[in-house]
Amino acid sequence: MKIISNGSKTSIDELKEMAKATFGDLVKAVVDVKRAILVVDAELHADEEALLIENGSAQSDLWGINLYPELYETDFIEFDSMINLRPSQANRSRSVDNPEVREIVR
Repeated sequence: MKIISNGSKTSIDELKEMAKATFGDLVKAVVDVKRAILVVDAELHADEEALLIENGSAQSDLWGINLYPELYETDFIEFDSMINLRPSQANRSRSVDNPEVREIVR
């Protein structure tokens, strides 16, 4: 897993390599919308979520996405993860229903 914060970056080529090593076309990621931190490159969103929580993130600020590095100009981000199911936050789907949160993730 790789943590990406304000001071670090990753390239599309690196994401493509991560995708090839796991799912072929996608890289799972979890975003902390409060702290502007992203974790990429794990088999499960839950593993990335756990890493961020261990490093001080609040679960309510974490949203799971999938990145498609081959589609970086069109459908790069897919808002789909089991960790996004949160009726207590009015998010009743695996997507990110709140448009404001989606924009922060982007």
